[in-house]
Amino acid sequence: MHLRFEAPLASFGGEAIDARGVIRDFPAQSMLTGLFGNALGWTRAMKAEHQTLQDRIVFAAAHHEDPDLRRLTDYQTAQLGKADKAWTTRGISMGRAGGAQTYSGARQRWRDYHSDLRLSLVVRLEPAESTPTLEQLAEALKRPARPLFLGRKPCLPSAEIFRTWVAEADARSALGAVLPAGREYYAIWPHSDIAEGAHATRLITDERNWASGLHGGARRVCTGRVAGRGDPR
Repeated sequence: MHLRFEAPLASFGGEAIDARGVIRDFPAQSMLTGLFGNALGWTRAMKAEHQTLQDRIVFAAAHHEDPDLRRLTDYQTAQLGKADKAWTTRGISMGRAGGAQTYSGARQRWRDYHSDLRLSLVVRLEPAESTPTLEQLAEALKRPARPLFLGRKPCLPSAEIFRTWVAEADARSALGAVLPAGREYYAIWPHSDIAEGAHATRLITDERNWASGLHGGARRVCTGRVAGRGDPR
């Protein structure tokens, strides 16, 4: 399944450090799981379904432009008191729980983003015959049950996410087939799909324990350059 992430702003969240919301170069395994679950209309209570889907996802991704040149940092301030209310995604206002105000003055924080994002992804599921299937995910992305976002909720896609189908021997080869020909692209692909060429192997922690809500666990991936072999348009 060939997907395209295009957005004015996107955030592939990494390990937050104090008031700094950092991003990683590529979407996390947990983020793709949440994106698909949201498109399917799943709720947070469906922990087993999310966990099973996350374990089945195999993907590769590549930036169309250098991500280091398209990062920006948003400086934010907020001053919230115990009596203040905010809108929720369910369309109702909700107050803040807890004890008395424990800090004074505005809270400061910094949030990193990818700007003018263009990212191609190829995704397969293992095993392929289990539910949901790739075809069901594609239909959900075309007609999502809820609005979709690429990382943080303000990061709305500017184009349709699902593009087409591609058949290749592995994820890295499939990624090259959907990238415009004529140059190489900074990419990530599964360690199980190692192919010839320059690449670096490393461990990343981008999975989530959906029962506890905590992130953890490690998987081995490769990063490097992938030559585009697709339509140069």
